[in-house]
Amino acid sequence: MHVASMRELVDILRAERHLESSSYKALLECDNESVVAYLHEQAREVAQGVFGRGIFVRGLVELTNVCHNDCYYCGIRKSNSNVERYILTTEQVLQSCQQGYELGFRTFVLQGGELPRDKAQWLVELVSEIRQRWSDCAITLSLGEWPREVYEALKHAGADRYLLRHESHNAEHYAKLHPADMSLTNRLQCLTWLKELGYQVGTGIMVGSPWQSLDNIMEDIEFIEQFKPQMIGLGPFVPQHDTPFGKSATGSAALTCKLYSIFRLMFPNALIPSTTAINTIDTNGRIKGIMAGANVVMPNLSPASVRSNYALYDGKAITNAEAAEGIAQLETQLATIGYHIDWSRGDFNQCKINN
Repeated sequence: MHVASMRELVDILRAERHLESSSYKALLECDNESVVAYLHEQAREVAQGVFGRGIFVRGLVELTNVCHNDCYYCGIRKSNSNVERYILTTEQVLQSCQQGYELGFRTFVLQGGELPRDKAQWLVELVSEIRQRWSDCAITLSLGEWPREVYEALKHAGADRYLLRHESHNAEHYAKLHPADMSLTNRLQCLTWLKELGYQVGTGIMVGSPWQSLDNIMEDIEFIEQFKPQMIGLGPFVPQHDTPFGKSATGSAALTCKLYSIFRLMFPNALIPSTTAINTIDTNGRIKGIMAGANVVMPNLSPASVRSNYALYDGKAITNAEAAEGIAQLETQLATIGYHIDWSRGDFNQCKINN
């Protein structure tokens, strides 16, 4: 396609919030710098039109690296015996939230591996305690697949949002990333339950995961377009040396940023984090993500003593502006591109508040 035609595709996506699959593929394949810059510029304009120049911050609490799943890409898979396992105590979680609240955070994200099912009641009680102590804060969970009744109990206890990346909407590709006891069908069922229960729901993919083709990504785009999540979690695949994919190629920051832009133009109000993974493979990745339309960052509130054990992938950034204690550094980074931290809850329907 000519440059003018490619720019036209961007304009159509911005105006109509939809393209044909072949057009999405053309944008993702395009390596013309002016077209890519135009895509990011349009996405940035749309994000600023909805959210101003404020970037929402979420306080990330990495609850546990215990997981009963054995996903082939993940450093905390159950068969990795080289990980020092931990589950934060209730008091450690509450201390992390208290630290975050004092810093100004108004959303807490509890993330972790999939705990044994007998921990469900503990999770419900933990969410309830956080809700009672910090009633003005949003609670986001990213704790994997659970029975519907557990999701319902967590929602009733006070959880607001749930992030569950589907990882691949192609069943054959999904099966190459996961053991046989996991299924795409169940993952999609969980997402349906979460939406039915009234959560603000997030899903997404690893960009550049092993065996992933552009056609796979097209399927993911079409699924996300149809599912209409409030949050979209995208990050480049980064290998972890103790997994079957330890020697696989790292995903692309540039392709990830294109997807940030495509989804921003598709969903102007979406909450799209510029992830730790993109900042791990590109020291300027977080900023590039924001300049491509992302509007959320998640500094780490976890106790410093456990951060290195939450080893999803190699080289994970856990200090400086990635950490809650480095919030001033993050503020400085954002200021260099004309942005600032928005300390509010940052709900899905929030537009131009505190900006």
